[in-house]
Amino acid sequence: MPVNMLPLLPAQLLPIPGVLLGTAEAGIKQANRKDLVVIKFAENTQVVGVFTQNRFCAAPVVIAQSHLATDLPIRALIINTGNANAGTGQTGVDHAQATCTALAQLLDCQIQQVLPFSTGVIMEPLPVEKIIAKLPQAVTNLAPDNWFSAAQAIMTTDIVPKGISRQIELDEATVTITGIAKGSGMIRPNMATMLSYIATDAAITRPLLDELVRHAADHSFNRITVDGDTSTNDSSILIATNQAQHTPITTTTDLRFSILQTAITEIAMQLAQMIVRDGEGATKFITIQVENGKTKQECDQIAYAIAHSPLIKTACFASDPNLGRILAAIGYAGIEDLNVNQLELYLGDVLVAEQGGRAASYREEQGQRIMQAPEITIRVKLNRGDVAATLWTCDLSYDYVKINSDYRS
Repeated sequence: MPVNMLPLLPAQLLPIPGVLLGTAEAGIKQANRKDLVVIKFAENTQVVGVFTQNRFCAAPVVIAQSHLATDLPIRALIINTGNANAGTGQTGVDHAQATCTALAQLLDCQIQQVLPFSTGVIMEPLPVEKIIAKLPQAVTNLAPDNWFSAAQAIMTTDIVPKGISRQIELDEATVTITGIAKGSGMIRPNMATMLSYIATDAAITRPLLDELVRHAADHSFNRITVDGDTSTNDSSILIATNQAQHTPITTTTDLRFSILQTAITEIAMQLAQMIVRDGEGATKFITIQVENGKTKQECDQIAYAIAHSPLIKTACFASDPNLGRILAAIGYAGIEDLNVNQLELYLGDVLVAEQGGRAASYREEQGQRIMQAPEITIRVKLNRGDVAATLWTCDLSYDYVKINSDYRS
């Protein structure tokens, strides 16, 4: 089961005025499971997004980016699981466009006002006929309280649905934010194999909303890694329906912009951490903090070196405080002028290494105690500046291999 993650209940996900969601069973990969989602927006809704940086990006990503670039108001999203429609060439682009066309006809809007999203097996043709055949059912099921059903329908190897809601006050008006996400494996920043959809009824201009989605992604979905693989389909979408009863936010200097940015970033951060907690085969949730560095780049390099080391990840799974593996990862991270004699390494609050070797105060039983916990913090103090970086990752277990070896069966 996911690491220290409470089950999500349908009532915990609050409706967003101006957002309707519907699901259907299209039988894309397997029968008798929800695998198709339609999300419809009221007029005057603003939609922005950030996408994978994998150059082999999936057909729906290409189409979604091109439709967003038209600046037409987005009226709907269509999401399928079970098939990524990636590595499918022009045929895949045509298939993604065909699903947009079918939904646009049902909703009486333009094709460019529909964004497509897919997740699942790569290099398999999208069963477009199955999807189009079930779109009327998903549209018939459109309702404001279907967030939980949508969270279930976008899952692939996820064990549990992921979602969160919160409310804030702007101009004495209650503003609601609800987000759902999927992701479990093939997770690495820029971005991860993940889809996320965060909606709010806040009133805000599109340029500012674009700033919000990028800030939120940089502090959440771009700070997680499960296995170091960057997917072809990653998409993080932010929606503002502009239906809350407050005057619109039009400048970044508006205090309300900062309040909204903080709330949306916290939602994204919690969704990102849920993805790691539900990482394929995960038994440990690991926070990696690199502190007192010269630059963010060097802090990130060291954090990623630790997070991506299969030796460190398997040691965490085995609860084995094999600290030499962490020192080795720091050393090969590529910081040419790094003085290893001045850095300090901590497991939790325990100093385990300093002055280039084991700390004199460290005892093996301290490391074992920390490594046996379901949540582990690895802290590296470089003691050469005032910059810091944080990543979240998980261990690497037997089940990760099993899940991925059986993924296409």
